Amino acid sequence: MYKTPEQLYLTLLLGSLAAAANILGGYVVSYQKVIDRFLLRFLIALGAGFLLAATFVVVLPESMARNPYTPWILLAGYLFVQFFQHTLALHFHFGEETHHERHAQTYVGYAAVFGMILHAFFDGTLMAAGFIISNRVGVLLFIAVLLHKIPEGFTAASIMRAAGRSRRVARFSAELIALATFLGILSLSLAARAVHYALPFSAGVTLYVAASDLIPEVNKEERAWTSGVVFLGVLSYFLTDLFLDSLM
Repeated sequence: MYKTPEQLYLTLLLGSLAAAANILGGYVVSYQKVIDRFLLRFLIALGAGFLLAATFVVVLPESMARNPYTPWILLAGYLFVQFFQHTLALHFHFGEETHHERHAQTYVGYAAVFGMILHAFFDGTLMAAGFIISNRVGVLLFIAVLLHKIPEGFTAASIMRAAGRSRRVARFSAELIALATFLGILSLSLAARAVHYALPFSAGVTLYVAASDLIPEVNKEERAWTSGVVFLGVLSYFLTDLFLDSLM
């Protein structure tokens, strides 16, 4: 349970900001013909590093302290995304979708976006779980989620455009992902006692996003700076953690 009503309000406020970042990413694809690839790659690499650090340093220890079955639940969360994102949707990656021939079938495009909606929902539960534990953990997980929200919305809209869908449908796909993020927050906020299970399951989902979606996208770049930004993301996590520790 949340310790104070203010924790719930803060969770909802920051969750709204994270959801808005999804929408921003989708609208960029919808309205701009020229995409700032440097900014997109930078956000993907920075988010990957921050997410990995948050998962291993704070989420896993907190999960293990609350549930002895954490390794199995973590694995279930990881395989959950693998199934929906790469078994049902045969082609998916973060970033701008350029493989129009692979997304020509309506099913493939919508299946890929559906997979993103599912893991966006667990982004929300991860944030809510963090604030149920403490404000410090909640803020850390909010930043970890926020950093990949713009690329996430960008990807969803890009997939729809590559599938031949209209700009309106592209924007709507990003809005659905934003809604899923917020619904994840609301769901765990209403069932806070499930945090012992939601935290490790969401950690598995987050680990998949960081290690199997974001990092491979970073590694596609031939320039070394993208890999360096991953380490910058890890460093950013530790600096943020130190800063929050001094405040809270």
